[in-house]
Amino acid sequence: MLSDIERKVLRVIGNYSAGRRRTPTVDELCIKTGRNRGGIMTVLEVLAREEYIEWQRSNPDTMTVLEAWERKEPGRWRAR
Repeated sequence: MLSDIERKVLRVIGNYSAGRRRTPTVDELCIKTGRNRGGIMTVLEVLAREEYIEWQRSNPDTMTVLEAWERKEPGRWRAR
């Protein structure tokens, strides 16, 4: 399960790439989220590790979206 900031950055990346036909740069993500560069880099590492995006720290402004929305956990929203 993603944290709020991880979910927010993933949504920004997905919406940005759908509207502009390119992914945002790290600096653009900083502006959109109000976070500093180090915080965004940490979030991108998590999203890459969880396989929502393809991204490498050595080339931070290049990323590929694999899944633009958070995966649902089985039974998470089940009625009681």
